[in-house]
Amino acid sequence: MKVRMVNAEDAPESLGGYPQALECRETTRRLYISGQVPVAKDGRVPDTFEEQAELAWANVLAQLRAADMTIENLVKATIFLSDRKYALENRRARQTALGSYCPALSVVIAGIFDEAWLLEIEAIAEA
Repeated sequence: MKVRMVNAEDAPESLGGYPQALECRETTRRLYISGQVPVAKDGRVPDTFEEQAELAWANVLAQLRAADMTIENLVKATIFLSDRKYALENRRARQTALGSYCPALSVVIAGIFDEAWLLEIEAIAEA
């Protein structure tokens, strides 16, 4: 797969260090990752946003591995936050989880299914 970051010169730059768009060429497989929540395999939900974000991203990465993919296959992520107050912590958690890799990204403030969950992450990957 070949990926090219697209940032139109006649549109504003992103505020969070991600590309405005990604062009994917020569793909053969697409993986849709359902919303990954901050729940450990044993059912535990961490207390802090930082721990929940780390766990939710770990769950996304686990789904990629299960499909024989890596972070570099991730082309789009949508992060649902329970509250706007987590915006900066969310950015730091994403950057920690993905390093310098930047998929297309949306962040939505929304009511989340379980009140204990502070975020949920869904994603699309291509290979």
